[in-house]
Amino acid sequence: MSDETLQRYRQSIDRIDAALVFLLAERFQITQAVGRFKAETNLPPADPAREERQIARLRDLAAQADLDPEFSEKFLRFIIDEVIRHHAGMQDMPGTE
Repeated sequence: MSDETLQRYRQSIDRIDAALVFLLAERFQITQAVGRFKAETNLPPADPAREERQIARLRDLAAQADLDPEFSEKFLRFIIDEVIRHHAGMQDMPGTE
């Protein structure tokens, strides 16, 4: 493999990484709105049934995309845990009762 070929691969990876960051930022903007809504309506930060449906859906998508479903589940669980942590923090904020 030439240095030029490796460089092209790395540039592709860099573009994909940038897209992932922007998609995650968009996702977190929406989950922050969900967290505010949950805090204002006294809903719990976590919704285990929804989380399990998301994980099952992502595992199916991963299999279709020829991506390891275990990896996909770990990735989504990390994101879900972070979202729940943020939602729990919003529950404690003044003005969200």
